[in-house]
Amino acid sequence: MIWLVEQGIGEERALQYRNGRAVSARLRWPGGLEAGLVADAVLVERAKGASRGRARFPSGEDALVDRLSPDASEGAPLRLEVTRAAVTERKRGKLAQARPTDADPRPAPTLAETLPDASVVRRFPDGAWDELWSEAWEGDVAFPGGALRFAPTAAMTLIDVDGPLAARALALAAVPSLAASLARFDLGGSIGVDFPTLAAREDRKAVDALLGQALSGWAHERTAMNGFGFVQLVARQTGPSLLHRLAFDRAGAAARKLLRDAEGLAGAGAVLLSAHPAVVAALLPEWLTELARRTGREVRVQPAADVALGPGHAQMVPR
Repeated sequence: MIWLVEQGIGEERALQYRNGRAVSARLRWPGGLEAGLVADAVLVERAKGASRGRARFPSGEDALVDRLSPDASEGAPLRLEVTRAAVTERKRGKLAQARPTDADPRPAPTLAETLPDASVVRRFPDGAWDELWSEAWEGDVAFPGGALRFAPTAAMTLIDVDGPLAARALALAAVPSLAASLARFDLGGSIGVDFPTLAAREDRKAVDALLGQALSGWAHERTAMNGFGFVQLVARQTGPSLLHRLAFDRAGAAARKLLRDAEGLAGAGAVLLSAHPAVVAALLPEWLTELARRTGREVRVQPAADVALGPGHAQMVPR
């Protein structure tokens, strides 16, 4: 298996290939508090006698801190390592997490630095990223006989198993696609899967056994299926998944996708980016400057009020 990394504008993307097929993904949006970053902060809140508190970094972003020493007091400077980025839903959600460290300050690592034997490429060799992005944008993944419906929240990702098959057949048919989607969307944290209700204990045990086989290579804990068909999975999480990024900041995600599409254009002329006004507003000036540098072309931006919120359209136009 190999990891390939695209260092895009405003984001980094990675796909892991096995036998020529993309089986896992990572998405990084540089900036903010990311896992692996080491920086100085100030302790702004701590309950008396508690080993946990809240610290504020120079950027103004807060993080929950654990493993505080007994003498750490409010207002004291701390050097912290971020262990998990924030997972935010509409300005609410979970703060980043950090812990004290003696390490030298350092930025968060890039995907190429964190993934084993990763190779940086200008473009993935197939359309796997576009297919994956579309699935995450819609929150639906089809499988033979049904579909998985994803509903990410800051606290838990909920997955509904839906389809016309009989309950046992539908549950069993969903398992391979479920296992694949967890890796492809880089899901972690708390995950709830709502299978169809299976009254017979033997049917529930059959699904549990198949889940065990399908998830054997994925580090996690899980509950047995209860009488209502619900299974809970818990896995390590260091930041927002691909699914969470696209669900919680749709304009920002669409803007980055538009820039990726524009980078791949061929031909002469200027680059015209046309998209929903919210997507246009999310295009930072430095991103547009970088697009012009990478393509060697003039870049024009055109809001399109009659276009739905999405990645819009990038095209070449005469100068």
